[in-house]
Amino acid sequence: MRTTTLRRANGRRTTALVASLATAGLVLAACGDGGEDTAAEDTGSDDTTTEETEDAAAGGASGEITLGFLPSWTDGLSTAYLLENQLEEMGYTVEMETLTEPAPLYAGLANGDVDMYPSAWSEVTHADYMEEYGDSIEDLGSYYDSAVLTIAVPEYVDIDSLEELADNADRFDGQVIGIEPGAGLTRVTNESVFPTYGLDEEFELVTSSTTAMLTELQNAVENEEDIVVTLWRPFWANAEFPVKDLEDPEGALGDPEALHFLGREGFAEEFPEAAEWIGQLKLDDDQYGSLEDMVVNEYGEGNEAEAVEAWIEENPDVLPELPTSG
Repeated sequence: MRTTTLRRANGRRTTALVASLATAGLVLAACGDGGEDTAAEDTGSDDTTTEETEDAAAGGASGEITLGFLPSWTDGLSTAYLLENQLEEMGYTVEMETLTEPAPLYAGLANGDVDMYPSAWSEVTHADYMEEYGDSIEDLGSYYDSAVLTIAVPEYVDIDSLEELADNADRFDGQVIGIEPGAGLTRVTNESVFPTYGLDEEFELVTSSTTAMLTELQNAVENEEDIVVTLWRPFWANAEFPVKDLEDPEGALGDPEALHFLGREGFAEEFPEAAEWIGQLKLDDDQYGSLEDMVVNEYGEGNEAEAVEAWIEENPDVLPELPTSG
């Protein structure tokens, strides 16, 4: 009988991927100055930094942009580091701030605590957050047009549709393994999928984190156990694990949606070069898939910047042209 506690993984490659996500849960704060005495002692260094900043401003864009994202949601992780690379090329200073739930990210964006959310599911999955905060958020454009929410099982499970789950609850211990409680996918599963397919009495949606869900999925696959999980596309786990999406004939999971770049109110006015470039960025399935695979799988946690550099080198014609210096 399978339990919902985290278990030790056996597969070395996927274990490393899952473990790397578990380290990314805390909000990062930017470091401040070392104090007045230090500043006085390092006057020469500060002057040099000021000169470099002035030179950057004279040669191109300038200003500091804070990107807020959830590292365990690797679409945002991958695009955040891609934007960091390109925005710094334009001359901006980029700060990365990581969170563990979408609600405070949308609130931070609306309050101006972060400047950008680099991969928002704002049309369907996070529509409730947009209803609450959207008046103080700018839509800078979408980069991917076919994102979908899914409920999935391993390929060896002889069930193909959500319509079959209610009659097979015992095979799955009456559990659907989910992700973060505040995720839009969690809300849609509870409020739409469960009632539509009569799962309320037969199943419990077990929520914890994306990392925990992936660990459960990994161990079930290694032992060829039955498991049903909440997933989405695009997401590297669909290629890493032998899973299949259950058919959704009633459309309870919603329509495909685009992934958007969202900015705080006034972003485009303050950072016009960045906003113009961001609005032109488009990735198809192959381009996005190769980016996420390189960031998450090939290079891994701690090496995201190097992964993006390698991806850009392999895909020189994908990105919009950077604005020329003034």
